[in-house]
Amino acid sequence: MSKKEGKGLKSFNKGFQVPDTYIIIFLVVVIAALLTFLVPKGFYETQDISYMINGVEKTRTVIKDGSFQYLTDDAGNVVTEGVALFSGDGGTGFFNYMYNGIVNSSAIEIIAFLMVVGGAFGIMIRTGAIESGLIGLIRKAKGAEKLLIPILFVLFSLGGAVFGMGEEAIPFVMILVPMFIAMGYDAIVGIMCSYVATQIGFGSSWQNPFGLAVAQGIAGVPVMSGAWFRIPLWIFFTVLTIVFTMRYAARIKKNPKLSAAYESDQEYREEFAKRGRDELPFTLGHKLVILDVFLCIIWTIWGVVEKGYYIPEIASQFFVMGLAAGIIGVAFHLNDMRLNDIPRAFDHGAADLLGAALCVGMAQGIIIILGGTDPSQGTVLNTILHTLSDGMKNFPPVISAWFMYLFQSVFNFFVVSGSGQAALTMPIMAPLADLVGVERQVAVVAFQLGDAFTNFIVPTSGCLLGALAAARLEWGQWAKFQIRFQALLAACGSAAVILGVLTGLS
Repeated sequence: MSKKEGKGLKSFNKGFQVPDTYIIIFLVVVIAALLTFLVPKGFYETQDISYMINGVEKTRTVIKDGSFQYLTDDAGNVVTEGVALFSGDGGTGFFNYMYNGIVNSSAIEIIAFLMVVGGAFGIMIRTGAIESGLIGLIRKAKGAEKLLIPILFVLFSLGGAVFGMGEEAIPFVMILVPMFIAMGYDAIVGIMCSYVATQIGFGSSWQNPFGLAVAQGIAGVPVMSGAWFRIPLWIFFTVLTIVFTMRYAARIKKNPKLSAAYESDQEYREEFAKRGRDELPFTLGHKLVILDVFLCIIWTIWGVVEKGYYIPEIASQFFVMGLAAGIIGVAFHLNDMRLNDIPRAFDHGAADLLGAALCVGMAQGIIIILGGTDPSQGTVLNTILHTLSDGMKNFPPVISAWFMYLFQSVFNFFVVSGSGQAALTMPIMAPLADLVGVERQVAVVAFQLGDAFTNFIVPTSGCLLGALAAARLEWGQWAKFQIRFQALLAACGSAAVILGVLTGLS
């Protein structure tokens, strides 16, 4: 599954099973509950600051530096209060974390957003327009196969950047891997041009609704802001990965036995000797669906920039896109669509994101157990925040920002849901950024890069494992290839975060 879905229980290599994200989050809940018995409650003083966005004056409540105090009782003793096992009055309890997290005001909006957008994409995918368009592109590129690498990579990277594409890449892996092997490349090239491309876009996105929008919303910065920094970042990482992939592909084309996937690819080569591949038509109806998608992109960008559209409006825009795609699909009988297929596809698309939605709720439940995110109230979370910031207070902002990036990269091993990780970490990282002199926007960049780039290697990523399974490639084979590129991404990601600090990204 993808970053959006967040269900991370899959097996990799034989005999080893990685704990499901739900299990990992539950263990975090247990740890959070234990911390309430050990960590005293604390609070901050706050103040309102004014700032300008597109000529409009905005206000934000921030923590006063150096204002942290421990909560004390009437006798002056520091208050440590363990969470109840169960609460029957609608209060906070250990076994109430799931429900309380889901119905929390900050979580329910995100959950509804994921359901609506997921349903809309379900309808679009049901039309078969994306698959047909891709097949048509591959057909037309015959004789110039190497050009397919940058073309496809840019398209899938845009999918990750604009729509948060992730698990949707898995079906295309099944198409691209055999195609690239038939062209003399290997399965790894197919994965790089599909799954890896989506995550490059996801991590450097300027408008991804599933990662960036959620993180910025929680951090309290304007949604989809900072595009002047992120668009060049997307271009850099996209070009970097294309160059890396094309150099690798050229080596494999020259000597296929250099590939870590050479033996597993043999199965494909044997199949090619027996049969060819079917071609899908790319009709007027398919073209209209693609046009519908691009018009939605333009509408969303205009709404965010000119009208200040937020999560409710963006969700509705995607709903319109999905509805229009469904009507086109029925009118042109795309993929044998009938009227009843529209709601069925919507249900299927929404169901695909149910895991991500629950992760958001569960992550919010952890925050509730720790006392919530109000800095002016006595909570365990505030004390944890103070401890983290106190440990970083002697570091310059660039070092603090880099530690945030490192933290998000490591944390992604445990919680692979992009939305879930944002919901869990940004309530801590955003005010922490205020305390250590780092802009909240930079904290969001640290989240984006740390969250997405480690998806290329961590065995807890269900989407990665699904893509590898579709390519008939074992995780160990992939890791053998990926480890060098992972080091390159880590270095460039660190540089990007530091650059965000130096350029005053806000």
